[in-house]
Amino acid sequence: MLRTTLGRSLYGMRRGLVGWGIGVAVCVWVMAAIWPSMQSMDIDALLAQYPEPLKEAFNVADYGTGTGFLNGELFSIVIPAIFAVYGIGRGARLVAGEEQDGLLELVVVTPTSRTSVLLQKAAALAVGVAVLGAVLWASILVGSALAGMDVGVIPAARAAVLVTLLGIEFGAVALAVGAATGRRSAAVAAGGGLAVAAYLLYLVGQLVEGVRPYRWLSPVYQAIVDGPIGPSLPELAALMPLVAIAAVAAAAPVFDRRDLSGG
Repeated sequence: MLRTTLGRSLYGMRRGLVGWGIGVAVCVWVMAAIWPSMQSMDIDALLAQYPEPLKEAFNVADYGTGTGFLNGELFSIVIPAIFAVYGIGRGARLVAGEEQDGLLELVVVTPTSRTSVLLQKAAALAVGVAVLGAVLWASILVGSALAGMDVGVIPAARAAVLVTLLGIEFGAVALAVGAATGRRSAAVAAGGGLAVAAYLLYLVGQLVEGVRPYRWLSPVYQAIVDGPIGPSLPELAALMPLVAIAAVAAAAPVFDRRDLSGG
């Protein structure tokens, strides 16, 4: 396994994934631990004080259920942000980071083509984010069982898939820009800028009527609209992997032609 670019990349990600996975699990279980105390409160009276646009923006309309509580507390900001940051950080590191550290030249001097190297790096990114998604799915089910939140296997899987696709999309943009420029800072700026713009478009689209028709363009909207914990995937979710593939495909010929900067 370590003889391939994919294998070496996954091996290098293993320790970071453990830490990120623990962080995701802790976030979910802390919210699950809070849930029993929330049940004793008058949720309807609390929500009555919220303006309707804010209820929709932060998925708090159904706060009285375990699913609604997790959608509002975790999936409106926290979990999407975790997956975005992880994806962007990994994407920026896998090509541009290694290039600036002087490690990438050791890979591209092998008979493996640069395009193959980039594709294997993209695959490693996708696997890493998917592993984090699997941890999220398992953590939701464990937390739900312990706290009596009644979140089903399929709805939890839907949430995990959606934020996984979100992390892969942002990470793929960072990977592509890093491969095209050789600069880790540019990769982080591109992925982070897209993530911030996507969240702002989602939030403003929820609150401002004139922007509402365009909110579907936001990857954040595609991932968390109506709360990601639910019975089925929205059709808009297909746009996230398509953008990720397009970004890597656009970067491949540039990466293949340019000179590497080295350490």
